[in-house]
Amino acid sequence: MNEKKNILIVDDEPNIRRILQVSFEKAGYAVAVAEDAHRAQQAMESSRFDCMVTDVTMPGMTGYELQTWSQEHFPNLPVVIMTAYGTIPQAITAIRNGAFEFVTKPFDLENLKKIVSAAVNEDSKPLPSAKKAKGKKVDFIAESPSMKEIYELVEQVADSRASVLITGESGAGKEVIANLLHTLSPRATKPLIACSCAAMPETLLESELFGYEKGAFTGAVGAKPGRFELADKGSLFLDEIGEIPGTIQAKLLRVLQEREFERHGATKPTKVDVRLITATNRDLHAEVEAGNFRLDLLYRLQVVEIHLPPLRERREDILPLAAFFLTKFSSENERKVISMSLAAQNSLLAYNWPGNVRELSNVIERAVVMSNREEEQLEAQHLPKQLQVA
Repeated sequence: MNEKKNILIVDDEPNIRRILQVSFEKAGYAVAVAEDAHRAQQAMESSRFDCMVTDVTMPGMTGYELQTWSQEHFPNLPVVIMTAYGTIPQAITAIRNGAFEFVTKPFDLENLKKIVSAAVNEDSKPLPSAKKAKGKKVDFIAESPSMKEIYELVEQVADSRASVLITGESGAGKEVIANLLHTLSPRATKPLIACSCAAMPETLLESELFGYEKGAFTGAVGAKPGRFELADKGSLFLDEIGEIPGTIQAKLLRVLQEREFERHGATKPTKVDVRLITATNRDLHAEVEAGNFRLDLLYRLQVVEIHLPPLRERREDILPLAAFFLTKFSSENERKVISMSLAAQNSLLAYNWPGNVRELSNVIERAVVMSNREEEQLEAQHLPKQLQVA
């Protein structure tokens, strides 16, 4: 380091304070220690720090309360939370409230060093405020109260680095939410890279995500960057995350924890700054119980969880969505259809939409194509038979 970074270690256990102080001083940091939150507050008021590492359980004020106080008084100070494994959900809440990262006790000292290094590195600090980005025009149909709440949640978390897990039935619009999160974020000028994890062989999925070096295996005639590398400084959307095999889960966990990975055949890691957005139609908690999904990875993925209700539970959105698709597909197919008859609207409202928004999109596209080129109104007769009898 060209210039020593100042970090504050807060822990009521003398041995941990001593170990961390010596370790970080050897790594080139200027280190101050505090045995409780009150002394940490005094230290922050008298000195400038580039990062604070705090335990959770301490006499008096907890580490979470200290983090909240720090957020109010020193909003640019990254805070790393040290927590017991059983209190990870609370640590995730702390990240939602502005903490930089959390590590579990007993912690991996090298991993903690990497996290602190990322926290004090200017390139890894939170990107500029997304307030201007929130003024962008986006295509998002939300007439139902539930979808309006989701939009507000997306606006709230878009400018953070927190991982987001989007859940809901197939076709409910999870990819739309992923795009919205990226569009409203400070990363919007950088790429949003998408990858579906379903039905992809393990070796191919690993290559797609992490890339490989020339000669890494037979047929690797050149190096190939993976999706994580392509999404650097931007966002990566992994759809159907519940489908990934255990070995890939372990590698994905490492990227989330250490912000680095190794291409297949590489001899050194590649550092990345990626905002991860994932989606699934599965119950990942049930998958954890069945032994198919790692609990520690689930915790990392669902720092923020956004659940999309099915279309049948937000019927206020059906006609506005249908109108949007009508305009879109009429233009694409050179039709003049600009409205729907009352009978067609009633048919759309009466149907249960098992395929959700994706099915609605397909139905409207088919109806537009089935209409006469000179017709300006979509009739019930243009709809599929299962809707006409609804």
